[in-house]
Amino acid sequence: MRTAPTILHLDMDAFFASAEQASKPSLRGKAVIVGGLGPRGVVATASYEARVFGVHSAMPMAQARRLAPNAAYLVPRFGFYRAISEQVMGLLRALSPLVEPLSLDEAFVDLEAGGAAWDEASARLAGEKLRTDIRAVTGLTGSVGLAASKMLAKIASEQAKPDGLVVIDPGSERELLGPMSVRILPGVGPATGDHLRRAGIHTVDEIVEAGEDELVRLLGKAHGHGLYAMALARDERPVVAERETKSVSVEDTYDVDIHDRLRVGMEVQRLADRCVRRLRGAGLSGRTIVLKVRRYDFSTLTRSETLRGPTDDPAVVREAAARLLESVDTTGGVRLLGVGVSGLADYTQEDLFAQAAGEVGEISEEEPGDVVAAEGVEVAVERRFAAGHDVVHAEFGHGWVQGSGLGRVTVRFETPDSEPGRVRTFRVDDAALAVAEPLPLVPVEGGASGLRPDLVSHPHDP
Repeated sequence: MRTAPTILHLDMDAFFASAEQASKPSLRGKAVIVGGLGPRGVVATASYEARVFGVHSAMPMAQARRLAPNAAYLVPRFGFYRAISEQVMGLLRALSPLVEPLSLDEAFVDLEAGGAAWDEASARLAGEKLRTDIRAVTGLTGSVGLAASKMLAKIASEQAKPDGLVVIDPGSERELLGPMSVRILPGVGPATGDHLRRAGIHTVDEIVEAGEDELVRLLGKAHGHGLYAMALARDERPVVAERETKSVSVEDTYDVDIHDRLRVGMEVQRLADRCVRRLRGAGLSGRTIVLKVRRYDFSTLTRSETLRGPTDDPAVVREAAARLLESVDTTGGVRLLGVGVSGLADYTQEDLFAQAAGEVGEISEEEPGDVVAAEGVEVAVERRFAAGHDVVHAEFGHGWVQGSGLGRVTVRFETPDSEPGRVRTFRVDDAALAVAEPLPLVPVEGGASGLRPDLVSHPHDP
């Protein structure tokens, strides 16, 4: 263990919801819930105002609506969040070469490795400067934890929320951890927590009192030894700059079970195309194609096929996914489908193109619900506007979608640096209304109306 709190953990505060509030003046200080809006959707992030009502991430959206019926419910804008995340990660990498991202809004930083800190005073200074820089660059807030280990730095950032900084001084770890729930320790999830509770172990102090031998008896050798060490605040895990990507996948949960076999096949093809877009975006290819099917009774089946070599060809992935689907019975209905690629590499093997039947085509950019027309046949497709996403009107300017349905779309016209704007409703086929890119949260030099290229949303991203 280190003798100075030079490991930093950053956790952005209610990241998705805070980004939406910063983007939409009318939502500031109000309950905002971001996630899937269908009856089977789940909450991705809830603003602190929404948490007052008991709403939290991973909660079913239907339950959130019952708890907070008057909250603003928005569809995630992942391209927008990724762009902001890249700005934050850039600030972290300016502190140290050892940055370990855990998600879009969370990361560990080894301050000592970058020479940014060597004792408690310098670590605190670096943490405060980081929080100031994040607010200046993104307009958002983040909470910072500083400690001598990753486990304790993460605990410190939780204690700092929201918009704070907490330092855990080396030597005080055991006293701090003792009364805390066993769930605070890495590797203790619901199942392990329940197992320990049934054995009469509820706190970290009680783990230490039980002893290492008892932990091994209850949880097995590897888990028991590791958990006992964590309870004693012994965490030697280093900050790892690069995490190897093991797989790339996409999946969709459907509001209504899909029974039509043809529709299931079309969804699998669409998911395969989305998966390849992600694969190519990361500059990767893969050898193993994976199909995931969750049926009407919640049973989940996974099928996989390994190719002769890595590929990033959409036709190859589509064909493999279709073959895998043939072995799955979907008679009773399907509630979730997913397509993934594993066995990743940073190159492709050209002879795999021959595995695809027919000529290799371009990746489809169709979104769910689009209608594919036969050649020479025109099919009218109603434009869809997702709640919370950006639009622009030829007369009224920039705004965002409050809701849509029955051929109408309601838009509030405002920008990040404006006053709360007015609301107007249009037909979805209004030629003056179009999907737009998000505006920067912090005005750029030369005027707030300019668009930064690093804050461009991708409306077709999954």
